[in-house]
Amino acid sequence: MFSPVGLIGGNTTNVYFPGRKTWTKKGQELEAGKNGLIESLKLLEGELGDKPYFEGDKLGYVDVALIPFYSWFHGYETFANFSIEAECPKLIAWCKRCMQNESVSKSLVDPQVVYGFLVELRKKLGLE
Repeated sequence: MFSPVGLIGGNTTNVYFPGRKTWTKKGQELEAGKNGLIESLKLLEGELGDKPYFEGDKLGYVDVALIPFYSWFHGYETFANFSIEAECPKLIAWCKRCMQNESVSKSLVDPQVVYGFLVELRKKLGLE
C-alpha cells in the first residue's frame, strides 16, 4: 500500500532531501534536487487524484503531515527557478484548500519568513 507520508524522508523518493538541495546546492546538484522534488511532488499529486484531500473529503493525517512543506515551496521555487504550480497544479490547489482551514493557516509559517531564513542560511553556507 502506498503511503504519502513515506515521501517526507527516509525513503529514496521523498520531498525533504531533494527540496533541501534546491537551497543548499548549486549547478548539477541543485538541478538533481529540483528534478527529484518535482518527481516526488508529481507522485503525491497522482495519489491525491481528484479528491479534495488525501484521505477523501476531510482534512486528515496525511494532509496535516504534508502541508507544512507548503511554507517552503516559495524558497524551493526561487532558488531552483521553477514553478511548482506549473508542474503540479492539483497539488497547489490542495495546498490552497488546506490553507482555507483556520487551524492550518494559523499554524504554518509564512513562506516569506521561510524564504528569508533560507537566504540567511545560504549566506552562511557561502552560496550567496
